[in-house]
Amino acid sequence: MTHWLPLLGVLVVVIGFALRFNPVPVVIVAGLVSGLAAGKGIGEILALLGNSFVSQRALLLFVLTLPAIGVLERAGLREHARYWIASLRGLTLSRLLIAYLGLRQILSMLGLTNVAGQAQTVRPLLAPMAEAAAEKRGAPLDPDERNDVRAFSAATDNVGLFFGEDVFIALGAVLLIQGFYSQHGIELQPLQIALWALPTAIAAFLIHGVRTVLFARRIHSAAVPAETAAEHMRADTKTDAKC
Repeated sequence: MTHWLPLLGVLVVVIGFALRFNPVPVVIVAGLVSGLAAGKGIGEILALLGNSFVSQRALLLFVLTLPAIGVLERAGLREHARYWIASLRGLTLSRLLIAYLGLRQILSMLGLTNVAGQAQTVRPLLAPMAEAAAEKRGAPLDPDERNDVRAFSAATDNVGLFFGEDVFIALGAVLLIQGFYSQHGIELQPLQIALWALPTAIAAFLIHGVRTVLFARRIHSAAVPAETAAEHMRADTKTDAKC
């Protein structure tokens, strides 16, 4: 029974999040509870927390990224992105998202997973650009359609990252797979695992590309009834004028 006691930290996290407490102290208290329940001293727990913080300090890059994005958005980054896309006549919603999907996958295959992302690219750039491309249909997006475009833009980033990063041989997931097979007597090189992930990445690009085209058609076709109604109204107005 005692080996289940360290799981009390999970209960602390659940209760803390349910009560909407600050996540940072909740996680720290959960770590202390789990450590004490596992029989470790305060010194050992603090040393473990310190080592974890130092080894994962790259995750704190968002502390620098988010303020920079906030300053750019305040200076009109989203508006400039929308105006620029609106000025490109040949750039449609499907072409924009497919191009971003391909770029995201290629960068992820090279290990540059932090070059783009939800916070630094999708929200300030890709989403407003996609909205502007969708509005080239001749009618503004309603709130539901705007949320759909934003969600699909975020999904495009996720698909590109998830299926592209496994092709990078130095990714932690690839090394984890290699270690798992090695424990069971199967020796594989990281390059072999990455090459086997390449067909999956290509299939993901093609499948999501088709989904993007269908999504763009649905968004575009939603404006057809409104345009047709406007044409009928103009025709009725001309008829009344002639009469």
